[in-house]
Amino acid sequence: MSDAGAIREVLLDLNRESRTGIAEAILCYSKSRDQLHTICDNVLQRDAPMVFTRLTSEQWQGLADEQRNQLDYDPVSCSALYRPVEQRYETAQVAVVTGGSSDVPVGREAARTLACYGHPVIEVNDVGVAGLWRIMDRLDDLKQMKVLICVAGMDAALPTVIGGLVSSVIIAVPTSVGYGAARGGETALSALLVSCASGLTVVNIDNGFGAACAALRVLNNLSE
Repeated sequence: MSDAGAIREVLLDLNRESRTGIAEAILCYSKSRDQLHTICDNVLQRDAPMVFTRLTSEQWQGLADEQRNQLDYDPVSCSALYRPVEQRYETAQVAVVTGGSSDVPVGREAARTLACYGHPVIEVNDVGVAGLWRIMDRLDDLKQMKVLICVAGMDAALPTVIGGLVSSVIIAVPTSVGYGAARGGETALSALLVSCASGLTVVNIDNGFGAACAALRVLNNLSE
């Protein structure tokens, strides 16, 4: 398919937020420069909050200057925000917790998605269970949160451990971090699906955006 043909197929779902409480996001992975230019123009004309995910630095640099000037780009999470909602609460109701520093890009994607909808987030990084004292030192803070997004690779033990210590809604995100038998996150995903901590919600591998959307559904219903 030619690039021109692909551009004609760009059709944004501009009414999704009115139906679900969560607006459409732009998954930038594999999109061409021309497609991203067209999408950005449509988003800027709409003038409403939007999250761009998996936007590589090369794709970011390929945007027009006037487009980049209106987007808040974060190279760690490879995400860009357009017109985030003003912060709704003085204190955070959500914490994003990562097992290791290698998990931070996925955690940051979740945190920035929530920020786009006006939710302040506490980020608690590098508190994996290999040094259990690290998470125990932050336990009092985490118990105050309505929702915890727990991001971990390897054997993904962190969400299970936290799930036995707090009453918050826990959304677990397995990551592709790990050697050999980690199998690109498949081992972490399987471990979380059979977790002995009851009531965990589990999203797909490296899906920080999906975890944030699950948290938004919870928070939107709590505020009603």
